[in-house]
Amino acid sequence: MTVDIALTPIIERIAIFIWPFVRIGAFVMVMPVVGGSFVPVRVRLLLAVALTAVIAPVIPTASTPEVLSVTGLVTMIREIAIGVTLGFLVQLVFDAIALGGQVIGMSMGLGFAVFLDKARGVNIPVLGQLFLMLGMLVFLSMDGHLALVQLLAISFEAWPMGALVFSTAVMTDLLIWTSQLFVFAMKIALPAVTAILVVNLAFGTMSRAAPTLNLFAVGFPVTMLLGFAVIFLNMDVLVENVTSFLSTSLSMVSALLESS
Repeated sequence: MTVDIALTPIIERIAIFIWPFVRIGAFVMVMPVVGGSFVPVRVRLLLAVALTAVIAPVIPTASTPEVLSVTGLVTMIREIAIGVTLGFLVQLVFDAIALGGQVIGMSMGLGFAVFLDKARGVNIPVLGQLFLMLGMLVFLSMDGHLALVQLLAISFEAWPMGALVFSTAVMTDLLIWTSQLFVFAMKIALPAVTAILVVNLAFGTMSRAAPTLNLFAVGFPVTMLLGFAVIFLNMDVLVENVTSFLSTSLSMVSALLESS
């Protein structure tokens, strides 16, 4: 007895979830906190499947190409690019926070003290890792992960599946936002770097007045202690800056979706 199974209706039914899953999966792989390599791939995959099961039934239906076609391959690449872009825009703020911590660590003489960043698989200074962990805690405390999921769901309305997204205006906004990385890092590192610079100038003046004084043995611990003191006294401002940067990034993603 032969049973004929029509594959076309099954593929069309599955395609309703396949296309959202591609964008959501790419987003989960690069989003802050969850997208780090310290989170197992299976956990991220299960999270992407769960978000797809929740978001896919409520997104607007659109004419999508066949999965097994050249047009389907192009659409899949486009959806991956959209998901990666949404996660990268917010992840960029965490890179700025880590960069600010690295600049402070280099100024304090802690450039040799490195720590393995499990989120990226590279070694970064300890202060950069400390600032990065602080940014993650602030991000979770302000429900940034929930805001990201909400923006991801809105992206299916602003950027329908299969539509042309990366126009000249969008690319210009992305490049401008990328340039803000150094601005954010400078705002984080400026107080400590300025204080350390003043101390170094003072030690330079002392070396001219007393050439026999061993300033290396004195200046290194003083610079390190001063750096920690400035970080401790500036912690409230640092948290406010991190909160402001994260809020700005979420607002920027929202504005980018609304302008499309």
